[in-house]
Amino acid sequence: MSKRNFIIYYPDSMRAESLSIYGRGNLKSPNYERMAENGVVFDNAFVQNPVCSPSRISMMTGRYVHNDGHRTLFHLLRNHEKSLLVYLKEHGYQIGWFGKNDLYARDMVQFLVGPVDKENNFPEKDNHRFSYGEDGYYSFLENPSYSGLPERSESQVERAVEFIRNMTEEGKPFCAFIPVGMPHGPYYAPEPYHHMYDGVDLPPIKPYPDAPIPSYHNHIRNYRHLDKMDRNDFIEMQKVYSGMVAFSDRLLGRILDVMEELGLDDTTTLFATSDHGEFAGDYGLPEKWPNAMTDNLIHVPLLVKSPEAEKGLRVHGAVESFDLMATVMEMAGIEAEHSHFATSLLPHIQGKYENTERFVFCEGGYDVHEPHAFEGYEPRGGSIRNPESLYYPKALQQQKEPASVCRTTMIRNLEFKLVRRTSDLNELYNLREDPMEIHNLYYDEEYRETVLYLESRMLEWLIRTSDTVPFDEDSRGFVYEES
Repeated sequence: MSKRNFIIYYPDSMRAESLSIYGRGNLKSPNYERMAENGVVFDNAFVQNPVCSPSRISMMTGRYVHNDGHRTLFHLLRNHEKSLLVYLKEHGYQIGWFGKNDLYARDMVQFLVGPVDKENNFPEKDNHRFSYGEDGYYSFLENPSYSGLPERSESQVERAVEFIRNMTEEGKPFCAFIPVGMPHGPYYAPEPYHHMYDGVDLPPIKPYPDAPIPSYHNHIRNYRHLDKMDRNDFIEMQKVYSGMVAFSDRLLGRILDVMEELGLDDTTTLFATSDHGEFAGDYGLPEKWPNAMTDNLIHVPLLVKSPEAEKGLRVHGAVESFDLMATVMEMAGIEAEHSHFATSLLPHIQGKYENTERFVFCEGGYDVHEPHAFEGYEPRGGSIRNPESLYYPKALQQQKEPASVCRTTMIRNLEFKLVRRTSDLNELYNLREDPMEIHNLYYDEEYRETVLYLESRMLEWLIRTSDTVPFDEDSRGFVYEES
């Protein structure tokens, strides 16, 4: 029996709500629609961290951020840690990796795919719309361009297509992991994508939340000097970002085309998901934030095209992004050799099961006892400490206002979301009545019982997942040397 092949299309910063399949009017994502017609759409998939590296590590391990301390951009998977790609490699799969890392330490990348081909690196082009010191410089709004991230992402997909062709011709089982950079900010795309939504009415951007709100909202606006920008600027952010999403949709089309051309529908499972979302102008903010738990950051697309998938099925129950790891493991017939908390989605994909009562969790942020976790940590150095870097305000804010990025944990089901912080305001949202998360009800006495119930569920989760026990054992006796 031949092994199942896997393709994981994993664009960076792809939020669910900017795709037409998630109910946003006037948006164009025909290839995601095409995949949805021939596969399964998960309506409510949530990441375990709103930042690149921790989210990717959780997805590959089936473990939460607090299990192994993977809560930063700078501490990646090492050779003693089990993960999905390692399991596949050990069981005879050819691993093709086409995109950014933010996941494995250098020696692990060498083990999985060998030396990274520098030919696939493209220099970034200076697309700045605003000059340094000018209002708007830190807004992430840029001029249109194909150079840099779009060109690199397109090249990576083309190389993935070549890999899929070669593996198919050679009859080797493979996993193509395609973590392209688009639509990660700054906000720019090649034409016609950069201006494709000019004159188009998109769903309104989310307004500033009502007080009380966590401090990161105002600090981000202050440190990035966004007070001189008006609502139209933030609307433009969302339109350009939506054009970037449309560019990423076209790249997905290339993968669907090669699958169809090579007749892979009966042998290959394709996943399309992401590591986190993007503010993209919502709440008057650009980019993302390490302890923000709004749905535009943690709700990501999850689509599956697979031989056993019930075509056109939509799964409404909440799932966690790292469930992908358990799903691939079950499809590949591989038993995990480490403790994890992921749930296989295979019964959902087959249309046999759905859990609409499930709670999902996300966590992020850093506290002052771990200064090395913060962006802008001085001994680390790097370009982020240069005031001309677009990320400089983020690093400066984290150094000057550590409470605004404190450790944070979220629990959510389809009705309520609770967010607890160690050094800032907590949050509660009634998601059925307030899906934009504008009205924080945590301090409203009417919702006290709801808060207590959700906090007890969060405590139960933290106790249950607080550590993991290794599968191997050590001798309790001494080792004696024989004379």
